[in-house]
This record gives sequence, C-alpha cells and structure tokens, in this order.
Amino acid sequence: MLNRFAENYLGALAPTDFRPRARVAGKLASYDGLLMEAVGLSLPVGTVCQVGTGDGGMVEAEAIGFRNGRTLMMNLGGPAPLLPGALVRPGDKPGEAEVGDAMLGRVVDGAGKPIDGKGPIRGAGRWPLAGRIQSPLDRGRVLEPMDVGVRAINGLLTIGQGQRVGIMAGSGVGKSVLLGMMVRAAKADVIVVGLIGERSREVSDFLETKLKGDARARSVVVAVPANHSPVLRIRGALRATAIAEAFREQGKKVLLIIDSLTRVAHAGREIGLALGEPASARGYPPSAIAMLPGLIERAGTCVRTGGSITAIYTVLADGDDNSDPVVDSARSILDGHIVLSRQLAERGVYPAIDLGPSVSRVMTDIADKPHLAAARVLRRHLATYEENRDLVLMGAYRPGTDPAIDGALAAHPAVMEYVKQDSDEVVSLDDAVAELVGVFGG
Repeated sequence: MLNRFAENYLGALAPTDFRPRARVAGKLASYDGLLMEAVGLSLPVGTVCQVGTGDGGMVEAEAIGFRNGRTLMMNLGGPAPLLPGALVRPGDKPGEAEVGDAMLGRVVDGAGKPIDGKGPIRGAGRWPLAGRIQSPLDRGRVLEPMDVGVRAINGLLTIGQGQRVGIMAGSGVGKSVLLGMMVRAAKADVIVVGLIGERSREVSDFLETKLKGDARARSVVVAVPANHSPVLRIRGALRATAIAEAFREQGKKVLLIIDSLTRVAHAGREIGLALGEPASARGYPPSAIAMLPGLIERAGTCVRTGGSITAIYTVLADGDDNSDPVVDSARSILDGHIVLSRQLAERGVYPAIDLGPSVSRVMTDIADKPHLAAARVLRRHLATYEENRDLVLMGAYRPGTDPAIDGALAAHPAVMEYVKQDSDEVVSLDDAVAELVGVFGG
C-alpha cells in the first residue's frame, strides 16, 4: 500500500525520527519530470539528497515515500539534465528550521536560505519543521482582542490573540490589499509571513509596499513562489509556522500570515497524485486535504509561556465557489472566516468584506455588551437592505410600508461608510468600537 503523504511525509519531519544509521549512495533509476525513483538507499522520508546531473553538477531532491523497494524523491530545484544511473547521495538530516531574533527582518526561501542579499543568518536557533507536540491543556482560551487596523474587522469581526482566521475570496478581489493593511497596523510583537505559491512579482511587491519601516524590522518572510517545487512550497508553510512557534515559546504575541493555504493544498495534490493516490473531490487526493488541520492546529495560545500565534490564512475560492474542498475544510477548522465579495468590489467597496457569511467565533468572548449590541444592529440593517435591495431599486417598495426596511434604507449610507476604508488608512480598535457604538448603539 502506498505511503500516505499526510501521515508519512509530515510525520517524518520530526527530528526524533532521524537516528544515526549507516547510509550509502544510491543510483537514479527513473525520472518522469516530477518524480524520481532511486535504488540502493534506505532513508527516512524527508531526507534531502544530492543527485548528480549530466553536466557535472548536483541538484537537491527530497525523499517523499517508498514503493517496490525504491525511494521516491522530488526535485527541490529547477530543471536539471538528469541521467539514468546518476549518483544519489544522502545529505544532512532535515526537519529543522532556523528560528529566533536572528531571523527578524530577513527573507528566506522554502529551504531556509536567505534571498534578501544580506548574507548568511548567524546565531539562529533550531526548531522542528513539524513542530513540537503541545498538550491540549497548554492551549488557553482566546480572551484578548488583537488590533489589526481595519475598521470593519475590529468592529464587526473582532479578532482575538491566538485566533485562526481565514480570508476567503476569488482571485482579484483584494485579499493581498487587505493583508497589507493588517500587516502594517497589527499590534503584534513579531510578524511572520509565508508567501506560498504566489507570483514572484507579488513577493517583491509585498516586501516593498506592505512591509516597510517598523513592520519590516519585526517581521520574517518565507517566500516560495509558484514556480518552485511542490515539496518546497509545503516546506515553506511548515517553516513559517515553525518560526512563529519559536517566537511564541519566548512568550511573544505573533501574527502569522500564510498566503495562501490553497496553494499549500495544491502542492499536496501534486505530491499525492505523483505518489499514485486516487483523486477525489476537485482532483484533490485525501492526503492533500488531510494535511491542513495539522498545519492550522499549530497556531493558537500557550498558557505555559503566555505567548500566542494569531494566524491569518488566505483561501482562494476557485471560480468564487465557496463549496471548494479547501474552503470547506478550512471553514470547519478555523476559528472564523472573512469572506470577500466580488459584487462589493465591483461596486467600489473596499475592503470588499461580505459581512453576512463572515464570522469571528471568539468575538463574543472578547467584546463587551455595548460593542456586541451595536454590531448586531449594523448586521441586521445590512441583512435587511440586501434582502430587499432589488425591490427598492425597481421602485416597487413604498416608504412607510415596513419600518425595518425603512430603518435599513436610512442606515445604509452609514453602514457603507463604516465598512469602507482606504488602503493606507489605519483605524484602531478603540476608535472602531467607539464609532460603531456611537452610530448604531442607540
């Protein structure tokens, strides 16, 4: 039976699995452009090997499974002139990420190599890529709000320190802009950003326009664009999470951003299909979806150290379909989700947050009663307006017929003004709540 990716690949990254053992060089027996098969090796899953190329160089490949006495590997680099019988040498043990204050202000790739031109990273600590097992009793409740600088989120979808939130939307609706607003204004000790599977242009754009000044100095960026190996894309998400865990262990309040969780699932799909797993919903093998809970569950609070990881994951709804398997799975695991609407974006409402299906599951624990009451009033007005919008636009509604509709129509301009915000504007949590209660608290 084939090794399951979620059980074998991720589990094998724990450093306790890498006991010293005799290793010999093997040979490359097969390569189909994605999957390598080597013979003569006995290696743990996750081991990074050096494979000889036809031009005398070497390319890195990672062991992802076994089949019929052969070690299955995936190329970690770009295209390489590989030949049958090429020498395969096991490298150093994998499974650990460089962490600590030495990482602040730096940009690394999925393998942990600096790509910012600032030289090697010195004095960094080590942390398992797969994380350390944490007792459920070490996880505290989410009781403290986190200020993210976005009025609609601070007031209507209040996020707590240690909460896991998804931003769900189709392409081109403003996910990256919203992330940039939150990164610039977030009240966090450390910001860890994982840019996974996105366009290379967006990586440089994010660094130059979203992470500037103080935010850049207290941030760590792991960038693995779409043209990188699926193994590196998954390692990038694991590395970003491991870096955040190490800062939480120091008692710090960490904001972790993974953009995007869908691209991580796509990488898992590529690996699962290459291993021969059967495709299920939307072509995803079971292992691609099964790996997501293990990644997301690593975020949260730690009672023992007092630190927390507040995690924000972007989830791409292919074709604006919110029944996508990744969207469904993420929605069931996360502590809340923010849905962006293409219709609102087309009307010029930014950030295009669709408040109806959006929810923060911890808001009732971290907001006071006047705040919650005012938020319910605004939501009620907005829901009533949306239900009767077509009726009003057609001129079929006569004012005075229904007091609830009349109230919603009167309040709608104030509702839209509250939701809209310029991308360079910062609205603190206190100001957002005060404005909400002042307008809708009566």
